[in-house]
Amino acid sequence: MTIEINYKNNPLNGVGIKSLLTETVDHYGFQLLFAYLNINCFKTNPSIESSVKFLKKTDWAREKVEAFYLYEFKNLPKASSEQFLLPPRNRIIPNDQTPGMPAQLSLEDADLLREKRAVKTAAWDLNAGHRSTKNSTTQHNKRQSERDHNNSQKDNVKLLDSASPSNENSNDPWAGWKNK
Repeated sequence: MTIEINYKNNPLNGVGIKSLLTETVDHYGFQLLFAYLNINCFKTNPSIESSVKFLKKTDWAREKVEAFYLYEFKNLPKASSEQFLLPPRNRIIPNDQTPGMPAQLSLEDADLLREKRAVKTAAWDLNAGHRSTKNSTTQHNKRQSERDHNNSQKDNVKLLDSASPSNENSNDPWAGWKNK
């Protein structure tokens, strides 16, 4: 049984990265794209050609630009959690959703967004990548147990090494590599 998926409602269908980027840059400019996406090809000597070259080679950056195109430039509602896991070109846009006018973006809004992301990142780092303290404690105990286990294995290896016959250069582990 084959399931036919209709990608025709996706605004990225049939649009090349160069035309997508040209359309977005004409409307927002490189400075605003850098402020929102934080991709260096939009900051350092930006041009359509160099940006296209970089985006063709770098999947994460291309997906970031395509998502920006869909949800900011084409002003579509945010993707569902299932669709969010897919690359933007593979997302299915429901038939009742149609592209709208580009969102009004400013550098001030980009600064606020950057600050919000920094706070989120700091909170994430503070919890060592875990959201709840219960989970964090469990993970910490698990990592500590693994460290203790690895250290005991190293101690066992050291004991075995000390029990083996020693040669004159016992401090050098490579001293006896060649038979004399």
